[in-house]
Amino acid sequence: MTVTGAPRRSVTLRLLDKADKELVKLDRAVLGAFYKFQHEFRRNPGAGGFRLKQLDGHDRLWSARVNHEWRALMIRLGADDWLLVSVKHRSHVYKNLDRLNYGINHITGAIEYVDLQVVEESVLRRELAQPTAPAPAPTPVPAPAPEPARQEPKEEPLFAAYTDERLAALGIAEPLIPIVRKLTTDDELLGLVEYAPRHTGEVLLRLRDGVPYAAVMEQVTAPVAVPEEEKKHVTDDWQAAVDRSQTVVITDDESLQSILEEGDFGRWKVFLHPTQEKLVHRRYSGPARVGGGPGTGKTIVALHRVCHLVRKLPPGRNRPVLLTTFNRNLAADLRARLLSLGGPDVLARVDITHVDQLATRIVSEADPGRAKRRIDDAAALREWRELLVEAGESRWSPEFLSDEWNQVILGQAVTSRSDYFAVRRAGRGRSITRAERASIWQLAERFTQRLETKGLETHRQVAERAARLEMARKAKIDKRAEEREERGGLDNLHIEAGSGAWLRYRYRHIVVDEAQDLSAAHWKMLRAMVPSEPDDIFLVGDTHQRIYDNQVTLGSLGVHIRGRSSRLTLSYRTTREILRDAIRVLGDADYDNLDGEPDTLAGYRSVLHGLAPTLRGARSWDEEMDLVVEQLGAWHDVPRESTAICVPTNDMVTQLADRLIRRGITATEITQDGPRSDQGVHIGTMYRFKGLEYRCLIIVGVAEGLIPRASVDAWEHSDPSRHQRELHRARSLLFVAATRARDALTITWHGEPSRFLAPLQPSQ
Repeated sequence: MTVTGAPRRSVTLRLLDKADKELVKLDRAVLGAFYKFQHEFRRNPGAGGFRLKQLDGHDRLWSARVNHEWRALMIRLGADDWLLVSVKHRSHVYKNLDRLNYGINHITGAIEYVDLQVVEESVLRRELAQPTAPAPAPTPVPAPAPEPARQEPKEEPLFAAYTDERLAALGIAEPLIPIVRKLTTDDELLGLVEYAPRHTGEVLLRLRDGVPYAAVMEQVTAPVAVPEEEKKHVTDDWQAAVDRSQTVVITDDESLQSILEEGDFGRWKVFLHPTQEKLVHRRYSGPARVGGGPGTGKTIVALHRVCHLVRKLPPGRNRPVLLTTFNRNLAADLRARLLSLGGPDVLARVDITHVDQLATRIVSEADPGRAKRRIDDAAALREWRELLVEAGESRWSPEFLSDEWNQVILGQAVTSRSDYFAVRRAGRGRSITRAERASIWQLAERFTQRLETKGLETHRQVAERAARLEMARKAKIDKRAEEREERGGLDNLHIEAGSGAWLRYRYRHIVVDEAQDLSAAHWKMLRAMVPSEPDDIFLVGDTHQRIYDNQVTLGSLGVHIRGRSSRLTLSYRTTREILRDAIRVLGDADYDNLDGEPDTLAGYRSVLHGLAPTLRGARSWDEEMDLVVEQLGAWHDVPRESTAICVPTNDMVTQLADRLIRRGITATEITQDGPRSDQGVHIGTMYRFKGLEYRCLIIVGVAEGLIPRASVDAWEHSDPSRHQRELHRARSLLFVAATRARDALTITWHGEPSRFLAPLQPSQ
């Protein structure tokens, strides 16, 4: 049936998740024609130029003309409600129509669409793409007596242990089950996952990772399953199915363009996975944590969570939601993303600032005339060295005292000698006696006075003071609340008027990104800024990416996440090959979940496939820089702004940028505020790459003495605990750098390669 000449009327046009993956592969001319098509179709689907018609043998699947060569495939949900599922060349639309399967999943109640031919071709393409080792040259030997021909054993199917019924019960799309039963390799599985409905892909990947069937049912299927009382008519109610599906209504050209042209963030603005969506909208009885490896969407979940919290607020002009992270660069990125996701109305209700800036604001409010010069940890360590020389003190190294001051005294906001005697020193390794604590406290007081006299302070000092100020403020608020309760809920107007302001908590909700890099003092400050109520603190982070020496146990700081901790496991950014080698860099080191319990990347994997990382060694730094120039030449078809170079030191940034410029390659440095320019290859130290991503990345200088630094091994015998922490940080820094790459990764070194690369290199 063809619809032509129908009266002019507007309709609802929706986009199904994964349909956009086909759209982004279209060339610019076809994509431009599609933009025009969807715009006109929403205004009047009955226009004759669309040649809208129902496909033979299908009761709901229709095609519409995009241009002379291309057609849109759409499911008709209602009279004026259409769901776009694909855009295909006309030669692929009208043949073998039984390959096009769509319906409502009887477990999840969501609409699913599958082109079986596309899935089968993807599986086959992955299988054929795998390189095979050449057979060794034969060695002449006497001809043996002929033996009966033996058949090579066939590979066992990956999911042979599960019946069709058990697979269907998990919510796997039933048209795909015959293909699932034939899969024998991970590459074939990834080929299927690329085009399968997302729930099907996650179930299969979890099963393949060895997660027990019952656990997959509980963790993946049950949270998105239709309640029993609704299952009777689930496969017939298309309007109800829309609400359970990952679809977006196309309301304007800009929203569609955002989905198709903003990469992963554009997709995640609308196509949250059901697991992620439940984390965003859940009501928590207290602080909650979401963990997961790079590219799993933790930051996206945090941003959606902020939007959700803002939309629940009563009308007002204040900013009761805090969104914070550990540095200025990431805070600026969060602001831009939140504006894109929620618009100016959401942004107007959120205070977005990095945690040290927040601490500085608190301290400045309490002491407006405070004017001290801020120094970093390296400068503070030099001050420690000078103090010990002047004092003739040799019992402690300056490094030990600096760590003790930062991690224990400032980190836990210890304000008195008696408190220092009682404080826990978790993770410090070496135990100290009471007499030794007294000696260390005396030196810490002298050091603090030294900085005061010179008009100096560190970020950690500011954080510690801000924590004390906020804890004191919280104590006043709690005391007044108790007094109000004693008076039957009435305020003491005399006290309130005398204070000059009604004392309130600064925020109702706090959302923290990159939580693993905040110090104990930061957490004490944040805990005191928000009342202990449902949905008070929501944090996302991954201790495998901890790049600062901040070891914390949240429960001891009043942030109790136990029982409210979730983990994301699917990476949508980094390919399987890059992810595999990045995880190998971590080795067998132990990592925590920010609450004193072990955390792992078990089950963490990618749904993407690509080339294995390239490893290249050079004899000298000069020769290694030439390798970088050569690699950039091989990536000539990739926009320079989508390419980056990561190095261990600032000096290497300068030298490498100079080499590139002399070779005619534009380069721009990544500073604490982000790239200095929009043009050219981005170059920066490893610390600058947190939160960034690039299509192609080169990690340079991955050599012994640079990664890890040569000085790290000096602590192996004198301070084994610090030695292990520094090795952890170096591994995490390299892990973070490697997982910034989306499509291609090259690692280079000069001299001896880093010990961390040993698992990536073939055995000698």
